[in-house]
Formats: sequence, C-alpha cells, structure tokens
Amino acid sequence: MCGRYVTTSAVSELAARLLADEVRADDTGANYNVTPRTEVPIVAETAEHTRVLDRVRWGLVPSWAKDLKIGDRQINARAETIAEKPAYRRAFAKRRCLIPADGFYEWKVVPGRKAKQPVFIHPTEPGGVFAFAGVYEVWRDKADPEAPWLRSCAIVTTSANATMSPVHDRMPVILPPAAWDSWLDPDNHDVDALTQLLVPAPDNVLEWYPIRTLVNKPQNNFVELLEEAPDASVN
Repeated sequence: MCGRYVTTSAVSELAARLLADEVRADDTGANYNVTPRTEVPIVAETAEHTRVLDRVRWGLVPSWAKDLKIGDRQINARAETIAEKPAYRRAFAKRRCLIPADGFYEWKVVPGRKAKQPVFIHPTEPGGVFAFAGVYEVWRDKADPEAPWLRSCAIVTTSANATMSPVHDRMPVILPPAAWDSWLDPDNHDVDALTQLLVPAPDNVLEWYPIRTLVNKPQNNFVELLEEAPDASVN
C-alpha cells in the first residue's frame, strides 16, 4: 500500500515533467509527510484533451457516498480489483490521473524487533519523480444544495517488485512516460489494455534506505524526515 509520501517540487516543475498543458494549482510548499485528506497535485486530461495539473483531496470519495468519511478508507485502489470495486470502477473507466511523488514511506518488519523500521523509497534517478497511477472522482453533499463540488483521488497499488518485496508486499503503480497518454486519455475505455499497465515497476526504478522514526508522527513535516538512520539494521 501507500499511506504516506513526499512531494516537494513546484507546480511549474511538475507540469513540465508530466507534460501538462495548463496549471490550475497554486504552490503550497514542500510536503515531506503527505497524509490522507491532504490536497495533493495530480495531472488529468479533460474531454478536450488538455492535460491539466490541479490539486485534489487524497482519499477517494465516490459520487454515491453519503459523506466524506468514506474517503479515509479509499486512499489506495488495488490494481487487481479496480475495474470491479464499486468505489473505483467508475473512476477507473472515466477519471484516471497521474499523482507525482518524490518518494514514499513504508514500514518494514525487522526480525527480533517489536517496532517496524520506517524506510524511504525513492527514484534511482537523481532528482527523479514517480508518476503514480491514480484515479479521481467528483462528489457533492446531496443533503446541501449549496455544497461545493469536491474532487478526490486514490493511488493505484500492485504487487511488489524484487526491490520492494523485502519491505512490503504491495507498492504504488509507477507509470513510465510511454504509458501516460494511454492512461490519461478519457476516450480510452479498453479495460483490458488499461489493466495491463498496472504492473510492478522494473526493479531498477527505485531504491530505499532506513530512516528515523520521526516520520511516524503525521504532524512532523520537514526535510530531516528523509535522513538515513545510520544505526538501523534492516537486513
């Protein structure tokens, strides 16, 4: 799964990296501990095939939901069931996006130790950015005719590759640039072809190292979270 991640790039840089045509999001500064309910940058494509960078709430709220609370349980969508699950199947068919990240956190079981060891997983390319496969939805509280529309998203996850498997058995789907056009195209309704994109990334795309337990507290949000823990043993 992916329950916390990092995004530090300016929206102009993200737009350039992800080939966005239009930016509708303001810069909010680096976020070293992105948590559910946070407004996060995504890139999606309009019906007119304009690629737009905007911000939406992390934690997908389906159009049929009665309230926002369901979004707290919908931060990740499993690739194996995304086409059938009621919470995600409409978004998978119509509203797909890229969710940029400088890296993400996971907690590794260490034999003989009660507490899990946090690790930071990041691109092997210096300065690289992951493009997670994502889906988004549009929701409004039907009990309030004046309520604003809310857009929210979820990160698609798949089985871990060989690099990730010592840490966790799941990982975000990391889409290569060659897959972006197909994934974002709102006219692409080929479920089988789309599902074939939702595979583990090549083993050499990412690497990881142990970090300090400062990241365990969601309120901690500073660059020191990324510092390697020199005394950690996670073999």
